[in-house]
Amino acid sequence: MHRVLITDSLSKAGLKVLEQTPGIEVVIRSGLTPQQVREELKSVDAIIIRSGTTLTAELLEGQDRLKCIARAGVGVDNINLEAATRAGVLVMNTPSGNTISTAEHTFAMMLALSRNIGPAHASMKAGKWDRKSFQGTQLAGKTLAVLGLGRIGLSVAARARAFEMNVLGYDPLISEEKCKELGIQLFRDVDEIVTRCDYLTVHTPLTDETRGIINADRLAKMKKGVRIINCARGGIIDEQDLATAIESGHVAGAALDVFVDEPPTDRRLVDLPKVLATPHLGASTDEAQEKAGIAVAEAELRKLQFTNAMANIDQAISLNNTNASFHNTKGSSNPKPTLLLLLVQQLG
Repeated sequence: MHRVLITDSLSKAGLKVLEQTPGIEVVIRSGLTPQQVREELKSVDAIIIRSGTTLTAELLEGQDRLKCIARAGVGVDNINLEAATRAGVLVMNTPSGNTISTAEHTFAMMLALSRNIGPAHASMKAGKWDRKSFQGTQLAGKTLAVLGLGRIGLSVAARARAFEMNVLGYDPLISEEKCKELGIQLFRDVDEIVTRCDYLTVHTPLTDETRGIINADRLAKMKKGVRIINCARGGIIDEQDLATAIESGHVAGAALDVFVDEPPTDRRLVDLPKVLATPHLGASTDEAQEKAGIAVAEAELRKLQFTNAMANIDQAISLNNTNASFHNTKGSSNPKPTLLLLLVQQLG
């Protein structure tokens, strides 16, 4: 029996996949402290998390039973990958489950920022009828820079093209041929692309290389009146530098769904009138939650199935060492073909 711990919310469809699989015991524990997570990990084979659980090196140390960590979502920055690797624990994510939802949220934020939807809505709710204070700008004809052309970045670019925007893209890996096919002008230099855009949206993972990639120096290089969107990860844009640029009037506004601290402890940026903020809602749709839940459950089951297969092979090797030799069809003593056949048989 494999025990799977779930510490964050998972869709009903994802839970159903696990609960209906023989040999799987689902353990749901939400709202745990780090110490409680550490204790729970001692008695489980796998854990499924979202962004609400952080697995530090301290929590992963000495977890001899744990075999797999699955993140229902894209980013794995809340998992200490080095510690997991040292412990021999496999880390998986579900990168495609929330692609469309996050891309749509990015575009919704861009539109709302451009047309002052938030403050106009608040004005109406306050009983006012003010048509002069909320004049905005259209997207058609504007230039959008997309930093990071992975699944979500490319989905945002496709939607921008549909809105008749000029799309620029930065990514160190994507080919020029692919970008030409998609109508994206490719840049390899962040310092160059930031000088060309009216809007900038970031869709990179949060790494040492991307942390603060949009900072005071690069903000100063942008056009006056640029608008900035971040629905990826807090910390990719330096929050204090962005606040200063908005306060000075150089940046016309920002739409932010993610923050360094969630919820934000420093309210300077969030409370600025020209900042539209949402509480990390990029993947918060029924469809994204269901896709991510099913994908992460199926990934866990594949890993545990593989673990069972390897255990059976280990047992076969042990028997081989004590009783007999494995032979291939030519009668040699090389065990590899037979062991591979065993693996295939176990995995089906």
